[in-house]
Amino acid sequence: MQHSPNEHNNFSLSRFESMLKTNSVLFFDSNEFEEIIHYYLENGKIKLAKKATKLGLQQHPSSVNLKLFRIEMFVFENELDTADDLLEELIVIEKSNEELYIQKANILSRRDKHKEAIKMLEVALELTEDESDVLSLLGMEYLFLEDFENSKYYFIKCLENDGEDFSALYNIIYCFEYLEQHEAAIDYLNEFLNKNPYCEVAWHQVGKQYFILKEYKKALAAFDFAIISDDTFIGAYLEKGKVLEKLKRYSEAIESYTVTLGLDDPTSFALLRIGKCYEKLGNKELALQFFNKCVEEDALLDKGWIAITDFYLSAKNYQKALYYIDKAISIDSENVLYWKRYAKINYRLNFFEEAEIGYRKTLELGNYELNTWLIRNDVLMQLGEYEAATNNLFQAAEFYPECAEIEYRLAGLFYHNNEDRKGEFHLKNALRLDQEYLIIIEELFPKIYVSKRVQEIIKKHKNPSL
Repeated sequence: MQHSPNEHNNFSLSRFESMLKTNSVLFFDSNEFEEIIHYYLENGKIKLAKKATKLGLQQHPSSVNLKLFRIEMFVFENELDTADDLLEELIVIEKSNEELYIQKANILSRRDKHKEAIKMLEVALELTEDESDVLSLLGMEYLFLEDFENSKYYFIKCLENDGEDFSALYNIIYCFEYLEQHEAAIDYLNEFLNKNPYCEVAWHQVGKQYFILKEYKKALAAFDFAIISDDTFIGAYLEKGKVLEKLKRYSEAIESYTVTLGLDDPTSFALLRIGKCYEKLGNKELALQFFNKCVEEDALLDKGWIAITDFYLSAKNYQKALYYIDKAISIDSENVLYWKRYAKINYRLNFFEEAEIGYRKTLELGNYELNTWLIRNDVLMQLGEYEAATNNLFQAAEFYPECAEIEYRLAGLFYHNNEDRKGEFHLKNALRLDQEYLIIIEELFPKIYVSKRVQEIIKKHKNPSL
């Protein structure tokens, strides 16, 4: 009775695992060991793969393929020197084995020696009968070097060898996009579609290029063709929805996004976009319903929490907005977008201490927008923290030198602290930079603005002859 290949593999695997359990020694031919090792590697069972390799080499010490598996495992464990030494020994014996050069290239690539890796792969390409894998590896090495033209060339070759290698297709388009060659990408994809007219992935990519070029009607047509080619292609429905939103066809966008909810588990992106579309249509109740579904589906999606918070902010329901942004911060306390809103809401509620914490945290997380520094300064002044306000402005000046808005505030603070000489310096500096922002002194420091010494400096600036 003959066994099918799968039955044979299962039988070999069962015998091998039985041998391990009983500590007995059974004989396997080298091909059986290769199949067993390959199975364990594919399933992430590295210890068993190593055990099989060791036993395989004990029974078949001259097997090059088993030695290659051994090298592969040394590479996996980052023991590159050991792997390299073993490989050099094999190359002397088996100069025409392309797998040796591929593995050598792998080691060089891990050492960031991508140009040397390419040379090894070029040798492998001359030796191999199956070029696709080597072409793909060459494409990746050029990608590591950010040589997108050469990378694109090899991935195109790869796709020519295998028209269903969508990984290569995605990499080709990535290269076109990085080089900002969107029209060229469309031309290439159209040539590909002439040979493969029902390739949903290619139509999808055509649509994405038209979307980047803001040719929304052409993008819409491309996504429709992708859906005709595969009416279960979720990505095409999502992209079609985005285009319809750009065209302000919100009801149709909702329909497109809703299709995806029935094809697979709901995605937080689709739920968020449906909510946004309902918001644009003025249906606040349904908008809020979908925003809530979005954060229930994915509590880590910041856009969901922001959508709910902004919804209540626009309705001036600051207590509700604060409730939701507090929940968001409890999930991800390092999200700068959350802290910006936390600060803004507390400021609107006149909770100045909390607002100051929010603005300070925003700055600590690397958001150095001028407005953040300025509002934090004004909040610190509300709290009577004039020294902290001054320090805040000096920090801001490092990022925004020669900024009139900063200089006027510094002038006001120094005059407030009776440091008239410093106040005069910053006031003159501010007037030189932009006289229109003088209103800052008038609004934030009204008593200082009307004082004789400040009015004299202002008049002298306006009329230097005085």
